[in-house]
Amino acid sequence: MAESMKITVEDGQSMPNAVKVAFATKDLEEVNAHFGGAKEFAVYSVGKEGFSLHGVVKTDTGDIEGDDKTDFKVRALSGVDIMYCESIGGTAAAKVIRAGIHPMKVAEATPIETILRDLVKMINGNPPPWIKRIMQVETPDDVRLARWSAE
Repeated sequence: MAESMKITVEDGQSMPNAVKVAFATKDLEEVNAHFGGAKEFAVYSVGKEGFSLHGVVKTDTGDIEGDDKTDFKVRALSGVDIMYCESIGGTAAAKVIRAGIHPMKVAEATPIETILRDLVKMINGNPPPWIKRIMQVETPDDVRLARWSAE
């Protein structure tokens, strides 16, 4: 039976309201793997203050058949909020979403650090509602609140 191994990095920093983001990677430097074929996922905590490596999830699905491979990877990524990959099939994406993980595709191999810096910038700007929900952040100056309270 295939096994997953989670390597956790203890950095001693606490990042309140951080988002956990996984990256399908072949080299721990770029998002350069298909979800189903990824043997490693670099997992980072990302918040307003920046980002830090949380750990690496190593998966080996070589001896697993069919859809069980996807289920195995989804279980291995338990606790992750967002997962970046080069591509992901429809059935796998549906399973990832049902597990509470937001799948994100990149058009081509992209440095993980570039995506992390963009995420921090977006979090410190005006993040979309689904990011705010994950981070449990309220936005008291959201112009839509007045409209919603009137309904």
